Amino acid sequence: MTRDEEERLLQRITTNPQIFGGKPIIRGKRLAVEHVLSMLAAGDTPETILQGYPWLEMDDIRACLVYARRLVGRERVEPFVLHSNS
Repeated sequence: MTRDEEERLLQRITTNPQIFGGKPIIRGKRLAVEHVLSMLAAGDTPETILQGYPWLEMDDIRACLVYARRLVGRERVEPFVLHSNS
């Protein structure tokens, strides 16, 4: 996927302080990106999710995945080393 395609998909992810306290949502609707990712992580297929939310589109699900990948891509983990006295 090109950067332009990702940017196009990410336009589907919005925030509104009046909805879920400003968490990222899909196209201004009351469906959080977090919820879609949770459904996918629980094993729901995109097809099942689309059936449950008739207004949702496959590109919305793809946008959630791109959003998550970008967040994780910026994350840095510092190793925590325990030293044993034995």
